[in-house]
Amino acid sequence: MDYIEIKGYKSIKDASVDLAPINILIGANGSGKSNFVSFFDFLNKLYNRKLNEYVALKGGSDKILHKGIKSSNTISFKLEFDRGLNGYSAILQSGTDGFVLLKECLMYQGDSKNISRSETEANIKFTDHLGAKYIIKSLKGFRKYHFHDTGSNSPFTKYSNIENDIYYFYQDGMNLAAFMYYIQETNKKVYNRIIKNIQSIAPYFSDFYFAPNKENNIRLQWIDKYSDVVFGASDLSDGTIRFIALSLLFLQPDLPGTIIIDEPELGLHPAAISKLAGMIKSASERDCQVILATQSTNLISYFQAEDILTVDQVNGQTIFNRLNNENLQQWLDDYTIVDLWKRNIITGGQPNY
Repeated sequence: MDYIEIKGYKSIKDASVDLAPINILIGANGSGKSNFVSFFDFLNKLYNRKLNEYVALKGGSDKILHKGIKSSNTISFKLEFDRGLNGYSAILQSGTDGFVLLKECLMYQGDSKNISRSETEANIKFTDHLGAKYIIKSLKGFRKYHFHDTGSNSPFTKYSNIENDIYYFYQDGMNLAAFMYYIQETNKKVYNRIIKNIQSIAPYFSDFYFAPNKENNIRLQWIDKYSDVVFGASDLSDGTIRFIALSLLFLQPDLPGTIIIDEPELGLHPAAISKLAGMIKSASERDCQVILATQSTNLISYFQAEDILTVDQVNGQTIFNRLNNENLQQWLDDYTIVDLWKRNIITGGQPNY
C-alpha cells in the first residue's frame, strides 16, 4: 500500500498519508495514533461484511464519526497500491440502522468503477471486477494485532485446534500454540529460528511442549533448561509472553502483506526492544509492510527518520507528518532521532504541540 486517505473517522477529519515499508507513529497520548491503527481493523470488518456489527459493538456511529454525528455523518477513504495503478475507495453515510455505502469504487490500472449497490455492507466480495482479487488480498490481511492481555484468563491460556486454527496468526494471539505446532510440523528451520530468538531474551526457555488432546486441541505449554516440569502460559512473565507472540508474528514463514500493531514494546526489556526492532526491519525486507504506533523512545532509536511519522492533534483533528532525514541531517551528525525528539527539535508528536 502506497497511500491512504481518511476523512471523518474518529479524530481524523481529513488526512492523507504516504506509506513506506516501515511506518512508526509517534505522538502524545490522545494524538490519534491508535485511531489510525484501528482504521485498518475497520477496513477488515468492512471487507468481511461485519462493519455495522463492529460499529455497534464500539458504541455506535457517534463514536466512529469525527466529533460525533452532530458534526459529520460520513466517513470516506481511499487506498492506493502499485503507485496508484490499483486502488479502493468508499463513502459511507450514517443512517438509522448503521452505515450505508453511498459509493464503493475499485481502481484497476488507472480505471475506476463504482461497484456499490447502496447497501449497509461492502460489495467487494461479490464483484467480478478485475481489480477486486488484488484488493481483497490486502483487505483480508488488515488485522490490528495486540498482545496486551497476558493475565490468568488471557487469550494465551486458551486452547486452539491443530486443524482449524493454523491458517493465520490471530489478532490477540489466541492460537499461538496451534500455529507454532503447525510451523514445527511443516517448517523446522523457521521453528528453530523462533526458538533461538525467544532464548536470546529468555535463556532459561528450552522449547514448547506440544500435547494435543483427543479433540486435537492444544494450549501454550513449555519446558525450561533446568527441570523436567511442564509449565503453562501463566508461568511466563508478561514481557516474555508478548515477546514470544511478537517473535511468531514477525518470523513466521509466510508473512502477511501488512502487519499493523499498537504499542508492541509494552512490558519489554530494552534488550527485547532491540530484538523487536531487528524483527521489524527483517519483516519489511521480506515485502511485509509494517505499521505500528509507539511511545517508546528506545524503539524509535533503531530506525531512520523516514520510517517515522509524527502524530499530533491540532484543533481537535489528527495531523500526520513524516520525518525527513535530509532536513534533519545537520542535527543527526551530532544527535540521534531520540535526542531531537526529547529536545523539541522534532516538534511534532509532542504533548505541547
